[in-house]
Amino acid sequence: MAGVVRRKAPGQHSHVWAKLRTLWQEKHLILFKPEYTLMVVSLLWLLEIGINVWVIQKVAYTEIDWKAYMDEVEGVINGTYDYKELKGDTGPLVYPAGFVYIFTALYYVTSHGVNIRLAQYLFAAFYLITLLLVFRIYNRTKKVPPYVFFFVCCASYRIHSIFVLRLFNDPVAMLLLFGAINLFLDGHWTLGCGVYSLAVSVKMNVLLFAPGLLFLLLSEFGLIKTIPKLTLCAVIQLLLGLPFLMENPLGYMNGAFDLGRQFMFKWTVNWRFLPEWLFLSRSFHLLLLSAHLLTLLLFALRRWKRPGQSVLDLLKEPSKRKNPAQKPTEDHILYSHSLVLILFASNFIGMCFSRSLHYQFYVWYFHTLPFLLWSGGVEKLAPLLRLLILGLIELSWNTYPSTEYSSAALHACHLVMLLSLWLAPEPVPSPAPTPTQDQGAPQKDKQL
Repeated sequence: MAGVVRRKAPGQHSHVWAKLRTLWQEKHLILFKPEYTLMVVSLLWLLEIGINVWVIQKVAYTEIDWKAYMDEVEGVINGTYDYKELKGDTGPLVYPAGFVYIFTALYYVTSHGVNIRLAQYLFAAFYLITLLLVFRIYNRTKKVPPYVFFFVCCASYRIHSIFVLRLFNDPVAMLLLFGAINLFLDGHWTLGCGVYSLAVSVKMNVLLFAPGLLFLLLSEFGLIKTIPKLTLCAVIQLLLGLPFLMENPLGYMNGAFDLGRQFMFKWTVNWRFLPEWLFLSRSFHLLLLSAHLLTLLLFALRRWKRPGQSVLDLLKEPSKRKNPAQKPTEDHILYSHSLVLILFASNFIGMCFSRSLHYQFYVWYFHTLPFLLWSGGVEKLAPLLRLLILGLIELSWNTYPSTEYSSAALHACHLVMLLSLWLAPEPVPSPAPTPTQDQGAPQKDKQL
């Protein structure tokens, strides 16, 4: 009836007051209890809006790759589809086709790449969206105390620089990657694989998450139901690259997916303490690759799979395994933690054994570091030591040019984190999908 005012039930008022009273009583614990993650990150995210505006307005923009990106996509706009002919100031085009489409859109929005200030604000928006996606992951896992999130956003000069002062393509790839992980957490595996493939199409570094993702897909679905999802990833790459593949398939594959590309010693962040001849040695690269694959294998066999489960069990349909994992009912937090830990660890292992890390590569794992540190299994790795490791890593990435000491410190921190992850408690088993799941229907694809 019009004009009737609905009154709130007395219980609603008492519930709100009870929450406020609890909040006031625990005000000294807000920065330390993961239950208050959402409150703290909301305030930090709003603070980040002002910080990004201040950085853009007050700190000088530095041209590194933006003009080269614009030159490369301008070549495509002018009708050149041969990757061997697409070049910029810093060299040939070396990114997959998704990069071309995204930066072509940025080319037009920024008046052919001339409006740098607008581009900076667009990248500030990318940064804020990335933070939302990252904070959602941390809120789901409830693993890291809220005070740490100050170091995840406000305290890192290098990350702000990569986004809004350098305009690299790495942040765009990572934005899509974190979007995919959020979809995985919500159980939308098919859509998540599609977004993951889009991230790979912007920059290949996202492939460092692939071993962990493959393990999770096999755990969730078995081999037969994993194949369509892998096929989807491949089809997306094929469709995006089709105009370039039709023009010069070898040129596109060699340019966009060159796994053997040589890096310059003067830009390395992680191997400065080596002599240059060893840094450039193919034998050294093969040694790193072997160590990378071996470490991944050990983690998959000893840390990621459920105790008592053989690797061959992963190939079977979950319902036909000897000890099928149960669908989670109440323990969503532990399930989310297990999923995120496998993906983040997979990427981190790749970073540890990378042939070279350049300054913009920091964004590849920066937002995952607190999660990895607080997921480690070394009890003596106290919060102060964890913060010290975060600080040393930040210092190493902010030392320009890199030195023998900064590179050695970075490797020391990586080693401590890797050992801590190896000693972490047994991961929670991934739940098996129900027999009625249909990987093509999001409502049935949902696990959580």
